[in-house]
Amino acid sequence: MKEPTQFAFMVNQAGERIDRWLSAKLPDASRSQVQRWLKDGLVTVNGRLVRPSYRVAAGDRLQVIVPQPEVSELLPENIPLEILYQDSALLVVNKPAGMVVHPAPGHPNGTLVNALLYHVPDLAGIGGVLRPGIVHRLDKETSGLLLVAKNDSVLRALQAQFKERQVEKRYLALLAGHLTPGRGRIEASIGRDPRQRQRMWVVPNGRPAVTEYEVRGYYDSFTLVEVHLLTGRTHQIRVHFAYLRHPVVGDSVYGFRKPRLSPPLDRYFLHAYFLRFLHPDTGETLRFEVLLPPALQAVLDRLHGGVEA
Repeated sequence: MKEPTQFAFMVNQAGERIDRWLSAKLPDASRSQVQRWLKDGLVTVNGRLVRPSYRVAAGDRLQVIVPQPEVSELLPENIPLEILYQDSALLVVNKPAGMVVHPAPGHPNGTLVNALLYHVPDLAGIGGVLRPGIVHRLDKETSGLLLVAKNDSVLRALQAQFKERQVEKRYLALLAGHLTPGRGRIEASIGRDPRQRQRMWVVPNGRPAVTEYEVRGYYDSFTLVEVHLLTGRTHQIRVHFAYLRHPVVGDSVYGFRKPRLSPPLDRYFLHAYFLRFLHPDTGETLRFEVLLPPALQAVLDRLHGGVEA
């Protein structure tokens, strides 16, 4: 096992919290990591242990011991994975429906993370553990574009872009019924459903959530919409359209009944088809777009209508 790395710093200007000061000096370390090092006794100021809230003073001498990333218990698995783009900083994958992003109770393996560990050997220690840096997530049955960081600094930069709404994500969804008007904006806070704690719902004290949509076409008793997410709450698209009484087709959690489709659909009709963001290292705008999976396109092909709104 590699030895930990040691750093020494001299403070020139006083007043800033030590956790914030050190995370700026060590760009590969997040503020939460620095706080953990402080609590573990890996950071000293003038030979003394301090709290994360300590404010540095001019002339302070800081010693930092940075531990090596822990070895993850996750195992690489040779699972097919469609990688659309990859460089030394990040990659973009087209996640299939039915694949869970992270291991969780009931899904200990067979996840996107297990596949990434097999296909991408140069992943750095993300968050102090040797594992892929998932920047954002898609639900198990949602297919489409997913962004992965290869190191902590890129992960934080991409997360900041999401927070500042600089990342553009667009989805295609087939909804039950005919949704009107043809273009709209849904602003409804989302939190735990007080009646069914296993799912999310629109609640007064939830986190703010904003969804924009535009109707692509009407099919029989369904509506195809393009969805633009301005926030990223859990199950946001599914909750917002179910709240409007136009749930995503095939969604057994938020839907009202199983739709009669030919061919039958064993997933819900939600696909992350468009992604645009700034590359953290080069500043270049990267844009990706993927077609509907064959199973979803087959459903549209069998429906009558499709006239644009």
